[in-house]
Amino acid sequence: MADTIRVLLADDHPVLRAGLRALLEHEPDMVVVGEASTGRQAVALAAQMRPDVVVMDIGMPEMDGLEATRQIRGLGLRTQVLILTVHAQERYLFPVLKAGAAGYVNKTAADVELITAIRTVAAGGAYLHPAATRALLEDFVARVRAGEEQDSYDRLSEREREVLKLVAGGYTTREIAERLFLSPKSVETYRARILEKLELRTRAELVRYALRRGLLLEEV
Repeated sequence: MADTIRVLLADDHPVLRAGLRALLEHEPDMVVVGEASTGRQAVALAAQMRPDVVVMDIGMPEMDGLEATRQIRGLGLRTQVLILTVHAQERYLFPVLKAGAAGYVNKTAADVELITAIRTVAAGGAYLHPAATRALLEDFVARVRAGEEQDSYDRLSEREREVLKLVAGGYTTREIAERLFLSPKSVETYRARILEKLELRTRAELVRYALRRGLLLEEV
C-alpha cells in the first residue's frame, strides 16, 4: 500500500459526503479520490480508481451498501470496505462481515472513530467495537456447540496459534520473527499454513477469524 491512503466515499447524502471529505482531507496520509451517491456507482468507481478503502453507507439507491460491498470484493482488488451506518444494533454486524467488509463504524461516532478505522482496514486489519467483538465470539461459541461450525482452531499447532495471534494483532513479519526467535521466512511459512488450514485467503479474513474466535481478547 502507498504511504497515502486513497479513499472513495459512498453515501447518498451530499452534505455528509462533504463533511467526511473535509474530515479526511485534514489527515496528511489520506486523500479522497472520488465520491459515489449510489451503490452501483460505488462499484463502478472502485473498479476504475482502485482505492485502498471505500467508506460505504448501507442504505443507498439502486444498490444497497451490502450488495455493493459484495460486488467490490468480488472484483479481486486489494480495496477494503468500511461500512458507515446509523444502524448500531449488533444484528447488522453479521451481514456486514458476511458481505466482506473489513470494518463497521456508527455514523454518530464517525468524527471520533473513522480516521482510526480507515487506517486499520487499509493496513489489512479489521475494525469493530468491543461489543461487536463479544457478539462475534458468542455467535461462534454457539455455532460450535450446536455443531454448525467446526472449530478449525484445533487443527493448528501451538506455534501456528502463536503466529496467528500475533498476525491478527497487527505485528509485522519481522516483529513476529524477533518475538518468537524465528526467521522471517519461517514466519511466512507458518502464516501460509495457517491460512490453508483455516481456509482463509487474506490477512483481513484472518483478523476477522481471530476476532470471532476471541483470540484478540487473550494475552499474546
